[in-house]
Amino acid sequence: MPCDRKPMRYGHSEGHTEVCFDESGKFLVTGGNDGDVRIWDGLDDDDPKFITVGEKVYSLALKNGKLVTASSNNTVQIHTFPDGEPDGILTRFTTNATHVAFNGSGSRVAAGSSDFMVKVVEVSDSSQQKTLRGHEAPVLSVTFDPKDDFLASASCDGSVVVWNIEEQSQLIRWPLLQKTNDVSNAPSLCRLAWQPAAFLAVPVETKVHLYERGSWNHVSTLSDDLLTQLVNVVVWSPCGRFLAAGGVGGSLTVWDVSSKLCVERQKHEKGFTVCGLAWSPSGSQLAYTDTEGCLGLLDGLGSSGSSSGTTVHGKAAKDFDDLFDDDDDRPMDEGLSDGHSPGKKPHEDDEDEDDFHVPATGRARNRGAILDDENSLDAGSVTLSRDKYDVADGGAVLPAAAAPAPPLRPAYEGPLPTAPQKAFQPGSTPAHLTHRFMMWNSVGIIRGYNDEEDNAVDVEFHDTAVHHAMHLTNSLGHTMADLSQEAVLLACPGTDELASKLQCLHFSSWDTNKEWMVDLPPGEDVRALCLGRRWAAVATSALMLRLFSIGGVQREMFSLPGNVVSMVTHGEQLLIVYHRAPGFDGDQALGVQLLQVGRRPKQLIHGEPLPLSPRTHLAWLGFSAEGTPCYVDSDGVVRMLNRSLGNTWTPVCNTRETCKSKSDHYWVVGIHENPQQLRCIPCKGSRYPPTLPRPAVAILPFKLPLCQTSTEKGLMEEQYWRSVLFHNHFSFLSSSGYEVDEEQQTRSQKEQQELLMKMFALSCKLEREFRCVELAELMTQNVVTLAVRYAARSRRMALAQRLSELALEKANQMQEEEPEEEEEESEVTGRRHSNRRHQEEEEEEEEPVEDVCVCVLGSGKPSSSPAHRATSILDNMASGRKSSPLAGSVGKPNKGPVLKPLAPRPKTKTQSTLLQMTSLKKKTTREVSQPAAEQQKQPEAPPPAPPPASPADNAENTRPKTGFQLWLEENRKSISADQPDLEETDVIKEAMGRFRTLTAEERLSWTERAKGQTGDDLKKRKRGGGDGGGGDGGGGDGQAEADENSAKKKKSLDPSAKLSAFAFNKN
Repeated sequence: MPCDRKPMRYGHSEGHTEVCFDESGKFLVTGGNDGDVRIWDGLDDDDPKFITVGEKVYSLALKNGKLVTASSNNTVQIHTFPDGEPDGILTRFTTNATHVAFNGSGSRVAAGSSDFMVKVVEVSDSSQQKTLRGHEAPVLSVTFDPKDDFLASASCDGSVVVWNIEEQSQLIRWPLLQKTNDVSNAPSLCRLAWQPAAFLAVPVETKVHLYERGSWNHVSTLSDDLLTQLVNVVVWSPCGRFLAAGGVGGSLTVWDVSSKLCVERQKHEKGFTVCGLAWSPSGSQLAYTDTEGCLGLLDGLGSSGSSSGTTVHGKAAKDFDDLFDDDDDRPMDEGLSDGHSPGKKPHEDDEDEDDFHVPATGRARNRGAILDDENSLDAGSVTLSRDKYDVADGGAVLPAAAAPAPPLRPAYEGPLPTAPQKAFQPGSTPAHLTHRFMMWNSVGIIRGYNDEEDNAVDVEFHDTAVHHAMHLTNSLGHTMADLSQEAVLLACPGTDELASKLQCLHFSSWDTNKEWMVDLPPGEDVRALCLGRRWAAVATSALMLRLFSIGGVQREMFSLPGNVVSMVTHGEQLLIVYHRAPGFDGDQALGVQLLQVGRRPKQLIHGEPLPLSPRTHLAWLGFSAEGTPCYVDSDGVVRMLNRSLGNTWTPVCNTRETCKSKSDHYWVVGIHENPQQLRCIPCKGSRYPPTLPRPAVAILPFKLPLCQTSTEKGLMEEQYWRSVLFHNHFSFLSSSGYEVDEEQQTRSQKEQQELLMKMFALSCKLEREFRCVELAELMTQNVVTLAVRYAARSRRMALAQRLSELALEKANQMQEEEPEEEEEESEVTGRRHSNRRHQEEEEEEEEPVEDVCVCVLGSGKPSSSPAHRATSILDNMASGRKSSPLAGSVGKPNKGPVLKPLAPRPKTKTQSTLLQMTSLKKKTTREVSQPAAEQQKQPEAPPPAPPPASPADNAENTRPKTGFQLWLEENRKSISADQPDLEETDVIKEAMGRFRTLTAEERLSWTERAKGQTGDDLKKRKRGGGDGGGGDGGGGDGQAEADENSAKKKKSLDPSAKLSAFAFNKN
């Protein structure tokens, strides 16, 4: 039975989908998870009529111009067909109805429900009902006996029951199915089907059982060796000869019941579960639907072709019967032989018959069919009579094991294009709902009502200080909306008479005319819209993007590369997602553009592909409260833009991991980076929340999908990289001129460095020293010093030495970078400060500029934002930085918090090594760079007063020496004499080796000597400082202050001094 499989069409949203034909066979009727019933004038109908019957459609049936649907509002409704006018409610249940079916005459409807009951209702008088009770779980399916005496039903309790309708009693009960607690969890829908003649077909696992009416005996089983997954739904052809079955794995199988042979095998092009089947009244077409909402069709099935072929070639069949009367006395027109296979002798004559009949029919593929049949006979299958090969050429029934006949034309078996995703507004629910959310964002909620009583739009603000709630009459039929702290933007599609309109209610305007409206050009409809900061953007069906000011002035416009899918804004950023190409195999090929719309427009992302999970579509698009682009796909994967990694997209959460059931989803409404929160609404058994009662917002945590996050190492790695990703917005906002919270930024850096130190300690414990160095490269200079101390305490001297070299490299890098940054920052800060002071007091212009320069130089790091801003903080952003007075920062270096994850302990050898290296370098530099001529230019001072000490000298003098340092001072000459070619670092290494050879008592004595010497030195310095301070007058105090300021400046610019002081400061 060769047939033509038509390409599938997108019909409904993802979920269970039903299908049936009308009585004429002209129309296909489908119902899906989106609550619509669509009427298709053939599979090629690009604009099917639709009827909205509820939130979801679970089942439908059509007979005598009456369309019966089981929807999610616990009712069974009737609509006229094809007009779609409501014709009342047939019956109600306490929960959702799961399946409906007409009887043969169309006078009765049977309905099963999740409340375990089955009802039989008269269509003409719905008060005439019969209720069948006895199932112990939700009902899966129902079907009428052709004579209208009995009703069969399948249930999640694992049973199939036959009822006597009039007596409302059970006739027989078969425990055939797997038990489940709900229809959504059932492995098979078990859609029963009653043959127009005598048999009841019941899908049981991978087979179909046939039960005889009346005796209720199991008379036959239909199976196929290639059918490996559960059968979901079965349906009889109008003639009753063929039975079609759809499976969980996408299999489509057709059996000839009289011969029990599989006459057709097809496979769903994407392998999705087939959940709906329907024969056309002519029997030549078989329509099917899947759980993704798509509709397909098999055309050219042979029930009608077989009868026509017999009529056309009747005379030839009679002639061939006469020819073979001597060979076989059996009647040649009985169709299929049931167990009386011909012997081998007829097969020897097949080739002659083939050659004789090929010219007569004009179709060479007859030979292929006969050869296939010969091969199948060897496997013991049932064969056809000879005349069937010639007479019923187009509709002959092939044996089960025969390979399908080669098609007339080559078939394309590659990937098939995916239906493009339609445009949508993020934060909105489907437009066909009578009560829906038109927008839910961080500013407020816009609800739309379109029922018999009212057609209006309600606007509610989260913060009533922004504006009071509004009730707007929706006379134009607006379907799209957006909300900001300045305005409400609405749009409606165009009609044959009216153009598509854009309406803006600018409630923050200071004048009295707060509303404006724009008509789009004819034939151009609004597909997406959004509100930015003092501007609005509209994407249209003409692949245009139009910009308007918030007051209604038309601004720039440009063409889009493809049909828009969604569009959002944040401040001056505009994010556009569009179709860049057709997708294949269920994937969507989307592109993304990120533009900066403001005084200096620029494009940040140039049409890059938007990554999605396989076979998913875009479900939500938006910005975090801090201005980072984010989006969610239909699999619940949340991705965020990583600006520090070349504008790539990083998955940060999977909402499906927290769902308790497959039918549960989370509806995202917002994302916050600080604190890290994913704000969403849990939807039980659906993808969208209801408008009433107002849904509660839940908060989900973020988690990067790193490997082995259940281990301590993987957990800390995930925390570190998540912290880095979620704090990238600080640098972006600073570069954009916005104020940031420096305390929070510092806190995040501290958190990252603490995690690095913990991972470093774990790697040391696991003896992964190379990994320790890799982690140290991510640390700051101060934390590397802590790592040196930890490595030394762990007696890993080779690691400590490498980390010491790394610390010096970082110190040198900071020393090279800081002067450039300070010079640039001082110029910028001084220019801004001087401009501000010029407007206030022109005569005091120079002095504040110097103060600002001193402040920036003392801070040792660039400022992230201007010193003063008025109202430049983005909507929904964290509070800006509180700038401290300028005078308070003069002469006080603004150092970041020092991390001390380890308790202070006595100094070790590696610490003294680092100290000696840094101090020697500084001493050498000072001696070379301070010639005698420069010293003579210093102002004269009293002879007893010592010269002002440098910051490094102060740090060394105030810090107690270790035993190793004292031993090195006394033995340096001997080491240099023994090995004069050694450099300074090699001398220290040699000294450390010799010091280790000393006994523990000797090393302890050196340590005690160092402590005693340090105490005496401190007492002497205190006495000397007191004597010198008492003898000086005012001039001496001024000189001391000048020296102190110069010392502080030098200290802030000398990273080596900071490194040394940090590493060995006991306090």
